[in-house]
Amino acid sequence: MALSKSQLKNRIISEMQAQGATASGQHSWVNRMAEAIANAVVDEIQSNAAVPVTGGSSSGTYKVQ
Repeated sequence: MALSKSQLKNRIISEMQAQGATASGQHSWVNRMAEAIANAVVDEIQSNAAVPVTGGSSSGTYKVQ
């Protein structure tokens, strides 16, 4: 399964709300902060993570999508 920036963003928003943050209102940064965090995390994982497959006909190292 590929990583999803939007699903991670929604999860971050939910976790922030559970901690008492408010995602609505003129001065709320919750949505923008969650999007920035989600984008950075997914981009970093997709750029640098590799999964080693040690056996079978598909053995090798594969990038995370």
